Amino acid sequence: MERTRIILDVDTGVDDALAILYALRSPGLDVLGITTCFGNVDVDRATRNTLAVVELCGLDVPVYRGAERPILREWTGPVPWIHGEDGLGNTALPAPRRRAESQEAASFLREAIRRHPGEVALVPVARLTNVARAFLFDPELPRLVRGVVFMGGAAFCPGNVTAVAEANVWGDPEAAEIVLQSGAPLTMVGLDVTMRARLEAHELDRLNPALPHAALVRDAVSFYMNAYEETQGVRGRWCPLHDPLAVAVAEDPTLCTTRPYPVRISCDGATAGMTVVDARPHADKEPNVAVCVDVDVDRFLGRFRERLGMS
Repeated sequence: MERTRIILDVDTGVDDALAILYALRSPGLDVLGITTCFGNVDVDRATRNTLAVVELCGLDVPVYRGAERPILREWTGPVPWIHGEDGLGNTALPAPRRRAESQEAASFLREAIRRHPGEVALVPVARLTNVARAFLFDPELPRLVRGVVFMGGAAFCPGNVTAVAEANVWGDPEAAEIVLQSGAPLTMVGLDVTMRARLEAHELDRLNPALPHAALVRDAVSFYMNAYEETQGVRGRWCPLHDPLAVAVAEDPTLCTTRPYPVRISCDGATAGMTVVDARPHADKEPNVAVCVDVDVDRFLGRFRERLGMS
């Protein structure tokens, strides 16, 4: 099987950890590296968490520390009520033995893409800050990527931070706008589909306890489900698989139905962070984003169970 080269960009909280495990255990993906960013936690905690999760997989995938704050704004801080004080559901995962690479994330993105022109898919499941910084420094880069499959946005559904804004786009709307107007091939895996990709609590009982990541997944996801029930108005014991779905789509685009739309990012006022999707039949602009509007939930969940070792 020909494997797709990807670079995963994370702010490692609970669903990022699941996305890392999915990517590293996928036979169809070749993870060239993982870059980190502020978001769910600060960038140092995101880097530590990422290294620790990679170690659980027994792999030597390089990790690159990235942006500490948005391009133009101040960072508003972590979200411990969703991901715990440590970002991983207060699981107290042991400190990693390895350290991050000395190269900075945006520099690594530029180097890797230029080393493999037309072959590397970027999979940002955090703020788009690292990708935007790389594109700003090297304006030719968007034409050299295979694509950017990003978890973010809300096309035809409510936001999860404000009435109209999803967290990753809201966290650095200027970066998101830079990436969306860059000319790179873009796929938006937003709340329209990720909120339908639900992991139920009983699925955790199917996890093979002998796997090195089993305890982390069980405990962190349990915390995450509690957080969604207590703070997000979710009824019942389940959580959305936001970030793993983006990784799954990078591996197999047929998991989601997409439609091409012109999309801009609002950067001001009450609508800051809104993905403004022009769905008019005769839109003023040409489509720049393939927006995921439907997902094959059963097929995705089957892949998720397989990748994470749920019988």
